[in-house]
Amino acid sequence: VQLQASGGGLVHVGESLTLSCVASGRTFSSYVMGWFRQAPGKEREFVAAISRSGGNTYYADSVKGRFTISRDNAKNTVYLQMDSLKPEDTAVYYCAASFRYTVVTGPFHPFGMDYWGKGTQVTVSS
Repeated sequence: VQLQASGGGLVHVGESLTLSCVASGRTFSSYVMGWFRQAPGKEREFVAAISRSGGNTYYADSVKGRFTISRDNAKNTVYLQMDSLKPEDTAVYYCAASFRYTVVTGPFHPFGMDYWGKGTQVTVSS
């Protein structure tokens, strides 16, 4: 599986941005998908995850209520809608796929993800 994330950019505080991640291959619906982010000097952290069908989602506390993860299995794409952006959301955002995680009931660890896309930079200016 190859993943390609896009949609990052420079926005101001309070604005919105939508990230997309397109997967290659025919087995996209077999993977649980997640978004992670990494700010300069910090470890990569979990942001959001979505089940294979899209029926279950989980969010980090820091983004809950502001970010929405969704997926379109017909388009092999997972999205991250980011609203009310804050300066602390500034990071490189990565999408990732896992066949080892089978349910979405808690945060994902980066070690549990099997495929990663190249990141897309999100910068929130105050």
